[in-house]
Amino acid sequence: MKKLILASVVGGMVQLGTVATAAPARQDHGSKTSAGWTLRQNMRKLWTDHVVWTRDYIVAAVGDQPDQEAAAARLMKNQEDIGAAIAAYYGAAAGEKLTTLLKEHISIAVDLIKAAKAGDKTAQQHADAAWHRNAEAIADFLSEANPHWPRATLVDMMNQHLSTTRDEVVARLTKHWDQDVRAFDAVYEHILHMSDALADGIIAQFPEKF
Repeated sequence: MKKLILASVVGGMVQLGTVATAAPARQDHGSKTSAGWTLRQNMRKLWTDHVVWTRDYIVAAVGDQPDQEAAAARLMKNQEDIGAAIAAYYGAAAGEKLTTLLKEHISIAVDLIKAAKAGDKTAQQHADAAWHRNAEAIADFLSEANPHWPRATLVDMMNQHLSTTRDEVVARLTKHWDQDVRAFDAVYEHILHMSDALADGIIAQFPEKF
């Protein structure tokens, strides 16, 4: 029954196929320079931390493990780290704004997991709707900051991030372990492409720095 409830709420699950592999860094823009390469690697580290600590929290929360609060705290720290990286180019206020939006992104995910564990379909639907509104707010904020980050592209990236993360949660809740592994591979592959796109946008907007 739990599986059917979850499936109805998270309709539109991505079809998971072969195991994904880490996407190689594209050799374009500032990646050909030392500064550009460093930015790309730093962005990949930050967003890898984002999905790794999200997974750590998912595993702990679904399993009612005592380390879930520690995982949640580390995950929130990652949102501050991402905000600080953006602040280096767009100022402290922008960094704080992004940190706030990303912490909302995590808080809503926590609510979604709790609702899914409880089998509360209505709460899941509310959380999922709030998650997508937050994703659009993040896309709005970033696209306004950088003309090389088109809003439509960012919305698509954020929605795919939500979808792949949702697949990961569902697979673990329903104890489909092989699917759980494939889901995280998909999450990780996508976040590397997303972090590269964000780094490329910064490089294109501030070529004098690279």
